[in-house]
Amino acid sequence: MTDMAAGKDTGWRLIAARTWVPAAVVLLILIVLGVASPGDALQSYLEAGLVLFGAVFVVRLAEAAVRAWYAGRRRPYPIPDVLRGLILGVVYILILFYVLKNILRVDLTAYLAGSAVLTMVLGLAFQGVLSNIFSGMSLHFTRSFSRGDWVSVGAHEGIVVDTNWRETRLLDRQSNIIVLPNNIVASEKITNFSQPDAKTAITIPFKLSYQAPAAEVLGILVEAAREWPEVLDAPPPLAYIQSYDELGVSYLAKFWIGDYGRRDPIITNVARLAWYKLRRHGLEIAMSFGDRMKDMMQAGAPRAAEDQEATFRDLLHSPILRRHGDAAGELIVAEEGVRALAALLTRGVYTKGEVLCRQGEKGASAFVVAAGSVKGQIAYEENGKTYMSEFAVGPGGIFGEMSLFTGMPRTATGVIAEDAVLLEVRGEDFAVLLERNPALAEEIAETVSARNAKNREFLSKIKELSAQDIQAGVSKTTVLEHLKRFVRRLKG
Repeated sequence: MTDMAAGKDTGWRLIAARTWVPAAVVLLILIVLGVASPGDALQSYLEAGLVLFGAVFVVRLAEAAVRAWYAGRRRPYPIPDVLRGLILGVVYILILFYVLKNILRVDLTAYLAGSAVLTMVLGLAFQGVLSNIFSGMSLHFTRSFSRGDWVSVGAHEGIVVDTNWRETRLLDRQSNIIVLPNNIVASEKITNFSQPDAKTAITIPFKLSYQAPAAEVLGILVEAAREWPEVLDAPPPLAYIQSYDELGVSYLAKFWIGDYGRRDPIITNVARLAWYKLRRHGLEIAMSFGDRMKDMMQAGAPRAAEDQEATFRDLLHSPILRRHGDAAGELIVAEEGVRALAALLTRGVYTKGEVLCRQGEKGASAFVVAAGSVKGQIAYEENGKTYMSEFAVGPGGIFGEMSLFTGMPRTATGVIAEDAVLLEVRGEDFAVLLERNPALAEEIAETVSARNAKNREFLSKIKELSAQDIQAGVSKTTVLEHLKRFVRRLKG
């Protein structure tokens, strides 16, 4: 069924639902008048009922037709429910007065005059109800919120699921319905997170020690927010220094999201990314003196030695220092060389969702996966269309070695697929191993250039790689020269 057909079907259903009761009553009265011969008194009452329900039928038909017109065009009805109900109520009362006065010949003057005291009594009795009604009308006239908006009303926060004459209902984050009388809502501070648009700014406070370089901290906080996919790119994330006190420096990360209902999970994930990045850079979260002393006592040489031994074992199981081809799996250097390299490497803990590197960036390091996994994403073009190829690197695997060994830009974006421990092999670290093992550069250059030559056609589809980059990657001489440059920098 097309959208237009569905809209028409909905419109007819709406008209039928609004008019069938008065139509049935009118039809019943007509049948009685046509079949029976009622007396004069009953005749007048039946005629009055016919006019009353006929008028109600016409009013409801007109109102339902207008609502069906808006529904068929998928446009919101411009009159709020509270105001619509009030207008219809006034119209029905006027119709009733007309029928009583002109058809039943009832003198309403005495009733209206005698009802003044009753009206006053009812007004006092229904003061709270009337207050809610007028407050509800005020909220609708000012359009403070609509169904589906995320709002904060005083101490309550939730999504508006219904608002009527008497009350407003919110669905809170614990999936509970909060019922607020309209006079309470109108008297409280209302924050609408869905207006003027769905974008909402979120802030997360951080406190770090005075030893943490402020510029580095600010950059990490912005990077953590930018990496989480639910954070909007525009406006871009920001970070500020808020204050200083005896415990450290207070920072504030600020970013924008498009779904306020996802606020808590997004805050959790951005804060999680920031924590791992700060810890990996050696930047300390501010803590009390007692906690700091406890940390210092638990840290030290035994832990460092344990990490170095684990790094050595991870390198031994990795193919980065092993031969390929006929002698596949054989170590290229002695275990003493592997142990020397392990002493230089940075062992870092990464969390799910972190962006390790981006396709097209310059890079002079590779990553050995000791635990967890890294997802690689390669964007390439073919026949004018862009495609995405993905691969996974698990424990023992290597990510980013092409940039380390050839100097080429990153050929893939790396994203941490699950919490991981990575060993970062930088050019200056690898230079130490190359200097002690001159034949290593020759073997790596031959393996890497052969691999790139085999994949040359695919590499040409990556727009971030120039023809010069690809040629440098497939030339054994160029790769060898790049590796020797590491050694020259070490000596120089």
